[in-house]
Order: sequence, then C-alpha cells, then structure tokens
Amino acid sequence: MANRGDEANRWELIGDVEYARVGDVALKLDLHIPRGKMHSPLIVWVHGGAWRSGSKKSMPLTKLVEDGYAVASVEYRLSTQAKFPAQVHDIKAAIRFLRGHSRDWRVASKEILIAGDSAGAHLAALVGVSNGNAELEGDVGNDRTQSSAVRGIISYYGGANLTTILQQSTPHGLSVRVPALELLLGGQPEDFPALVRLASPVFHVDPHAPPLLLLHGDQDPQMPINQSLELCGAYQRVNAPVQLEIVYGAAHGGAAFYDAERLKVVKKFLRRHF
Repeated sequence: MANRGDEANRWELIGDVEYARVGDVALKLDLHIPRGKMHSPLIVWVHGGAWRSGSKKSMPLTKLVEDGYAVASVEYRLSTQAKFPAQVHDIKAAIRFLRGHSRDWRVASKEILIAGDSAGAHLAALVGVSNGNAELEGDVGNDRTQSSAVRGIISYYGGANLTTILQQSTPHGLSVRVPALELLLGGQPEDFPALVRLASPVFHVDPHAPPLLLLHGDQDPQMPINQSLELCGAYQRVNAPVQLEIVYGAAHGGAAFYDAERLKVVKKFLRRHF
C-alpha cells in the first residue's frame, strides 16, 4: 500500500488498503489521515459516476482533512461489475472493516459519518438510513461482527427516490439516468418495483435516521433537486434531524460545493452533531 503525505505534510495518505474481497475482486480504500489532533467523526467518502464509473481517488474533502478530519475514500463494485445491491453491500463492508481495524490508524470507530456526491451520495444516503436491513447488509468482508451503522450523512447533489427520478429529469438527465439505471438494476424502475423501493433512501427513513445534510444546486440539469427535496421531506415527516443547503446558481457538482462558504456549513453541521 502507498503511504505518503501531501506537500505541506498536513496529512498522510495510506492508499489501496484492501477491506474485502469478492471472488477475484479486491475492494480497496484510501485513508486520508490528518497529522496532529484528529476530530470526530471519521468520514467515509463514496464517489459518484452514475454507479458505473468514478474512482476513490476523486475525494474533494481535502480541506476537511487539513482541518483534522480523517477521510476514508472507498471503492465499490460498479454497475458494470455487479448489479444493485452489491454497491451497498461493499460500502457497508468497508464501514465494518474500518471499525474492526480502527486502532491500526488511530481513527474513530464509534463515530462514523458517510458522505458522497451524485450517485455516490445516493449510495451514502441509502447506507446511512438502512442500518440493520438484512437485504442491504450483505455478507461481504471478514468483519461481520462489527456494525455498519453511521452517525451522520452528507449528500452532495444525490439521488433519493428511484421511483420518481426519471419523471423529474431533464432531457439531459434522462440521457444519463436511463442507461445508468439499466446497468444498476438490470432494467428500468417500472420493471422492478420492489427492488427500486429497496434502492430508494426515502423509503427507509424513520425517526431514528442519522442527522442528514443535503447540498444541491438549484440549476442541476442531471440530478433533479427534487430528489433532495423528497429526502428532506421524508426526514421532516418523522422529525429526524435534516438540513438542506441550496447552492443557488450551481449545476451538477463543481467548486461551489466545496468552497469556503460551503465548508463552513459542513463544519458547523459536524460540530452540531459530533
């Protein structure tokens, strides 16, 4: 595994840590560990890419690492390798691994938050609100006695309800989402109603759901902002803690979501709940 720091030596990267193996597929994560005092929680980052592409190397929370938060950026089987719910099984296995091996890197084991962007945010939210769901826990990895529960969720412009996402999408969004769902589910949402509900975070929210921060651009042409509005509404209906930050003028991703203003929002959320 790689072991190196950034140029200013403010944090250390421990790369390609194998957390589980599925057949011949080795699943790995990258640990970004601050030097000096470390804050809780440990943040598990899930990359986007329409469930079919992307890399754990795409981890935009460097400023949080510099401020003392450890981040584990995880890879998972893409939809070109395995259909849903394999992705969720893998991410939950990564959380169990981090709990089981936290002493190896002196990172938090009890206080874990999950975050992601786009399709990764959809998976992060689903992992966060589905603790204990047997269909979504899976049996990946060797740390199955550990919990996969998280204490908080941050969703950057993520999906939340696959039963409504296509009706809400722009033509551009449909051009991305239709083939992406075909790969993820093996068909379109109407073909698998039970599976689509299982894959939709809005149907798993209950009063015990972990605190949630949603960030979404009001000009997003790819992931409908209504997806974040639906998840916010699901939380509000059961009085679970939720905060929606609309990034006005922002599209799908970009620097506006990780600038100083949004960083303050995220850090305030972390201080409030941890």
